Amino acid sequence: MINANKKIQKLIKHKIVDIVHESATSISQETYLVGGAVRDHLIDRKRKNRDLDFVTLGCEIKLANEIRNKINKNLKISRFKNFGTAHINFNEINIEIVKARKESYHLSSRNPDVEPGTLLDDLKRRDFTINAIAVSLNNENFGELIDPLGGLNDLKNKIIITPRDPEITISDDPLRILRGVRFCAELNFEINNSLLNAMKKNCDRIKIISKERIVDEINKIIMTDKPSKGFKLLDKIGLIQILIPPLNKLKGIEEKEGITHKDNFYHTLQVVDNISQVTNKIWLRWSALLHDIGKPNSKRFDKKIGWTFHGHEYIGSKMIFEIFKKLKMPLNSSLKYVQKIVLLSSRPIILSNNIVTDSAVRRLIYDAGEEIEDLLMLCEADITTKNKKRRDKYLNNFKIVRQKIKMVEDRDEIRNFQPPISGKFIMSIFNLQPSKEVGILKEKIKDAILDGKIPNEYNSAFELLLKEGTKMGLKPKINEEKV
Repeated sequence: MINANKKIQKLIKHKIVDIVHESATSISQETYLVGGAVRDHLIDRKRKNRDLDFVTLGCEIKLANEIRNKINKNLKISRFKNFGTAHINFNEINIEIVKARKESYHLSSRNPDVEPGTLLDDLKRRDFTINAIAVSLNNENFGELIDPLGGLNDLKNKIIITPRDPEITISDDPLRILRGVRFCAELNFEINNSLLNAMKKNCDRIKIISKERIVDEINKIIMTDKPSKGFKLLDKIGLIQILIPPLNKLKGIEEKEGITHKDNFYHTLQVVDNISQVTNKIWLRWSALLHDIGKPNSKRFDKKIGWTFHGHEYIGSKMIFEIFKKLKMPLNSSLKYVQKIVLLSSRPIILSNNIVTDSAVRRLIYDAGEEIEDLLMLCEADITTKNKKRRDKYLNNFKIVRQKIKMVEDRDEIRNFQPPISGKFIMSIFNLQPSKEVGILKEKIKDAILDGKIPNEYNSAFELLLKEGTKMGLKPKINEEKV
């Protein structure tokens, strides 16, 4: 055992840890703090400890009751009797109390059979040695670090390794593959070779894990400072092909007549890293990850201009629904946001490479709406050239686009654009029921305003409405509802 250093002294002074210590002492129950909070304090990782995990050599519910009574008697205790665990949530801190146990697994499930065990048994069952360091909360050795599995040394060497045979550890619970990758990406650690081989060998077993747990880990990887580290590992292990096949299809470079294109998989990972430097919006990061997935299905070779990917944004935006559905991700506004960003992802780039007209800028502002800034961030992140001169030129072009957007928006207020004539009004003028004619007329008025052919005001819109309606053979009821 090692005497607790200043880092652990700070942890054991945490209000909840102090209460657990008092509670365990009052019922004479041997108890230890383990897991992520211990690990993070030892490596000076700056983040809030929202999860505090405790192992007790006694009844978990008895200790949980004692803790609750000292915090707030009205708190709810969630008990999972089969696993010997109890949970209390207090002020967004998840307190988990586990009875020390041994585990055995079946091939078809990650839910183990459990039986009582010693502290060493409990530490051995954990995923990685860096999460199997305990701090005593017992009076006779309060605050001492207990590290029978070498976790401290692995923390020092920045290595992810399992307490037991990695083949058994990973096969028992294949979610540990994703957790290991996530810790590598979060902590900038490396995976031990024997563990990496076990992950590759057992990657297909990820299929027994619920999609919700898988997505939770992918989200944590995508929210790291440099997500490419995690995604490159997922690819090396074989999980990209299993979990997000369209990403896997981006890999590789094809050559025809001496002309190649860039590897769109590694380009994509660079874009995700770039955007991660400027935003913590998870769905914008997902948009960066998926922005080029339509390229394999749109790739063509033109002898005059080389490789083209025309329409890849539209194709990619349509593919996103199936990706979200397969992973059981939310099919709500988050999905629509990602689809929209991917669909529009080349529009600002096209503007930046051409003379920017007011009408083109108006259309972009209208189509992007509140997401215009996010869209521009993605397009700037999409510049991955290593040529400084070219990169500076592209970034400068985007500055011009941004200036033009601000000027047009300030003048025309397009972001909150509403045509001055509604569908209901069109129906009343031409005595129509809801129909495609109403939609066509609304679109013509909207297009004329966005293209700058008419001002965004009632009289001009009404005049155009009569003109276009007459062309379509519609007869207006003019009792001058116009005024």
